Amino acid sequence: MNIASFILPKSEVVYLRDNMTIRQGLEKLRHTTYTAVPVIDVEDRYVGVVGLGDFLWNILDRNEQLENVTMKHMEQMTLRDIIQHGRVKPVCIDTNMEQLLGQAQVQNFVPVIDDRNVFIGIVTRSDIIKYFVKKQLDAVNEVI
Repeated sequence: MNIASFILPKSEVVYLRDNMTIRQGLEKLRHTTYTAVPVIDVEDRYVGVVGLGDFLWNILDRNEQLENVTMKHMEQMTLRDIIQHGRVKPVCIDTNMEQLLGQAQVQNFVPVIDDRNVFIGIVTRSDIIKYFVKKQLDAVNEVI
């Protein structure tokens, strides 16, 4: 089965741009319930994921260097400065469900890219679990 039917498209996904300031990223993330979101560049290529912990560790690191960290200081750095590349690996649009499941075992969501590394959307772990549960129930119902 193709994963395309499981993708939450980019237009419905909260994501950040890698050239946003840390302040802009925090403000956008503040209005969500997510702890991590995808980051893309100006050409819509997937760059990585940034999470609340990344912001927190950056602020704590800055606090050692500055007596008081202000939002003004958060405007001097971009998300490029704090992103952890490779922590949340994307899959290509033609990935099969079994490979997708492997990625979802270690990630809450799986970013999906095309063959040019352009961010298409995400597949959530809960949607993957629902798929395999339904598949299992269908197999049991066939036996009955």
